[in-house]
Amino acid sequence: MRENVDDSSRHDDGSSDALVRQLDAAIERLSAANAIAEVSPVFEVIDAARPLMFDARGLEILYSRVPAIEAAGFFGGSDWDYPQTLVPSLAVRTVRHGDPVATLVESLSQIRLLAVAKGDYSHPSISAEHAHHFLAQVMAMNLDIVVSELQESDRLRPDRLGYAVQTLYHYLLQHLGYQNLLGHLVAEVWRILAQRPVQVDGVKQMVTQIAICLHNPDAATGEAGDDAVQLIDAVFSPTEGCREDPGFDVYAERLANMDDAALLQEAIAFAQAMHSTGLVSPYMPGFIRYLRNRWNELIPTALGLSYTGADAFHCYPALIHKLIDEAIFAETSQAAYGLAMMLERGILYSPPVAPSLWRQLRLSVCDAAAQKIADVFGTRRSPECFLLADVLNVLGRPLGVGQGNYPTCQSTRALSMWAFNTPADLLRIVAWAARDDEIVMRFEGNNISSRELGAGLSAEPPVDVDAVSLLTVPHLDRIYFEMGRRSVGRGEDPHKWVNPEFHGDYVGHGFRIAVDVFTCKLKDFEGFIRDFYAAYHPFYNGNIPVINPQPAGIAVTDSANRFLGWHAITIQRLALDPSQVMRVYFFNPNNDSGQDWGQGIVTSTQGNGELYGEASLPVTQFASRLYVFHYDPLEKGDPSLIPTDEVDRAMRLAQDSWASGR
Repeated sequence: MRENVDDSSRHDDGSSDALVRQLDAAIERLSAANAIAEVSPVFEVIDAARPLMFDARGLEILYSRVPAIEAAGFFGGSDWDYPQTLVPSLAVRTVRHGDPVATLVESLSQIRLLAVAKGDYSHPSISAEHAHHFLAQVMAMNLDIVVSELQESDRLRPDRLGYAVQTLYHYLLQHLGYQNLLGHLVAEVWRILAQRPVQVDGVKQMVTQIAICLHNPDAATGEAGDDAVQLIDAVFSPTEGCREDPGFDVYAERLANMDDAALLQEAIAFAQAMHSTGLVSPYMPGFIRYLRNRWNELIPTALGLSYTGADAFHCYPALIHKLIDEAIFAETSQAAYGLAMMLERGILYSPPVAPSLWRQLRLSVCDAAAQKIADVFGTRRSPECFLLADVLNVLGRPLGVGQGNYPTCQSTRALSMWAFNTPADLLRIVAWAARDDEIVMRFEGNNISSRELGAGLSAEPPVDVDAVSLLTVPHLDRIYFEMGRRSVGRGEDPHKWVNPEFHGDYVGHGFRIAVDVFTCKLKDFEGFIRDFYAAYHPFYNGNIPVINPQPAGIAVTDSANRFLGWHAITIQRLALDPSQVMRVYFFNPNNDSGQDWGQGIVTSTQGNGELYGEASLPVTQFASRLYVFHYDPLEKGDPSLIPTDEVDRAMRLAQDSWASGR
């Protein structure tokens, strides 16, 4: 490992022992103070840890103190206290560009996650697999400081923090493995892209770093192969006209000199790159905008539309052309994929959708909403442009919406369900939030205005989300919280009343919950499992499919079977997979549906018949983690006909994990 530090950063054995004693004493004082006053004097620990961050010996000392640092409450009261909600792209920003204190806390957090990933420390709210995925993404975005010299901005950071961060990432890579690093990172990118997320800025950062790494002949990071080249080409050079990433001006000149045959080949190449990866090159908007003036009829080919999408394009030409003109630019390039997938869904044939999109096109964003968008997306385009682009993305990929770094799974699920079921309703809510800075919903005959409510679960605007979520989720979160408050004291779980009012009339009026709301103990668990099978399993409900996706709740566990908490999902459908196993296909709004829930229960996101954005599990495994669901009581089979061995298997899986002790 290289050591880019000066003599003042090194320490002999004597000074090392003194630094360790200082660190241990600071941890003990922090633990004692938290035990009494719940106030964290973390700066003593930070000051003691700082000189140990510059070489591998010091990092090993910090690594060995991870349990003590955590037990002392070092991360208490901060976002780092909830590692399952941390966002890789934000972590990169903090560790590379944050203030010194934030950088050091983030560094200690990543050392903690390394201990979790390697199985040397067990954290109650994050699994080893989740920690490994997080670190893999963070490392992908920081490859430049591993495979090349520090940038000027890193070298000039106060207290030589840039060198400390570089040493940290050499340490992480040493523990997680150099040889197959690039291959693992490429596989991680493809794993995320298989879920077709709406928000892909972090993924594009990872692809950029992979490209830098591949072009550095000194990078000892292993082979990546064609999968890496395909990703890099999709972002930087998807066509012959931009093969060597020539820049927008040069590409525009080349387009002007192309004949029709060359333009056709460009269109086909753009479409293939976009649909094979889910990523859109910043060159593609320039191509589409050029076609607007020269060859409009070629745009459906560039978007890769089937007969369905092309027919929708030709049925609404004025609307589609206006959407292109107003929403698709280099800064919003992903909107091209959103537009293509929206047309493929055929939702424009629903009468309210086209007028709703015209309203969106003519909408002026209020000052409060404009400031939120500018803070997150910048000012190179108007707030209306960024919002319209993400409206197309959400309508095109309803199952790609993610909740970012806030515990707002209910509100994110609602956005997905509206985009999937009733897109005009979503567009109305977006218009209210953007234009009026207010959303009004009805609950049992009474209006609830988000403007009149305090903060819900999301005290601050969410980050690392699309512009639609950015504007609507804080309002929806407050309304959902208020509906729950008004339902308290009725003797049953508030979701029974809240979910149908919040999500829409298509939510089933039947309601089943596995636990008693007062004691949290299991309640008629066998009946609960039988009712789920009778309501949803095609073999036992008269072969009735899921007509409208339904809200449900799961008990999330980690790979060690530990209960992590309750989580909102959507049951999309049940169907036989390619191996003739009946599976539940569901939407999970937590940004990454590939998870290990223990007992061999690993949620699948591809290879088992999943549509983009779906996760899936065999029915028995899914039922073992289900704790609440809605159903149509008029379309339910006979619960007594469900095979007892299947019910018992689901019950055992639950009782040996989240339901243990309940």
